[in-house]
Amino acid sequence: MTDERAERTDGVTRRRFLAGGASAAAVGLAGCLGTRDGPVPAPTVTSDRIDDGWRLLEESESTVFEEAFGPVTVRAIEHTRAYEYVSVADALSGTFDAGGSPVVFFSTRIDLRPAIDTLPGGVGRDRLMGEVETAALDAFRGQLRSSGIEGIEVVEEGTTTVETGHTATAWRLTGEFAFEGELPLPDGSTTTIDETAEIEARLGVWHDGTDVLVAGGAYPTEPLSDAIDEALPDAIDAETVLDATTDEETAAALSTEPETFDEEIDALLVSVE
Repeated sequence: MTDERAERTDGVTRRRFLAGGASAAAVGLAGCLGTRDGPVPAPTVTSDRIDDGWRLLEESESTVFEEAFGPVTVRAIEHTRAYEYVSVADALSGTFDAGGSPVVFFSTRIDLRPAIDTLPGGVGRDRLMGEVETAALDAFRGQLRSSGIEGIEVVEEGTTTVETGHTATAWRLTGEFAFEGELPLPDGSTTTIDETAEIEARLGVWHDGTDVLVAGGAYPTEPLSDAIDEALPDAIDAETVLDATTDEETAAALSTEPETFDEEIDALLVSVE
């Protein structure tokens, strides 16, 4: 990711949390068991999958807001890590010189200082969880847009249990990833690709007894080679073109079935601590 793109992602994420969280309600959610000093610990992805095929794009820590509530000044601080699936991102960049990636994963820890049990009025986290969930969902939309995914809609809401045993509110979302560029053909000519791939995304938000944790990711619902195939002349197919004009790793990445990414995102999301 370029510095400019990282700055955009930081800005979107921060604005989204501010938009949904800079109220007394959202403040009551972010932490509950004592005030932590020093930096907010990074969210940890405990699944080994994160070290096998994923690349850390960006790590940021910022003060979401700082406001006085009665006699107490409250600061909400977030620590976020953003990842992309290496083979797909490199294949798109190398083949189309495309920025962004449709296979991404994000994890965030939100810490409130001082903690919820010291806030004036005895504000409790349970009745305010909806406020933070709304802010986190809005932030996730911004992160997806920064990765090149547009037209994002929530299509399902439910719950899931993460590996620590906590219950997360979970959403399924859909969107589209557009990619375009010149694709070389086996005869030495080129053709213009201007296609979109359908995207599925999932997000989970839960409280672990100390902090709010947010985790989510996205992936295409069909192999990217299928979208490429739609843009090619009828006389030739994507498999033939990719085999003839790219290396084996690139062709395999662009032909990866969605079930592979679905399994990856599922395993990563529930493993965040």
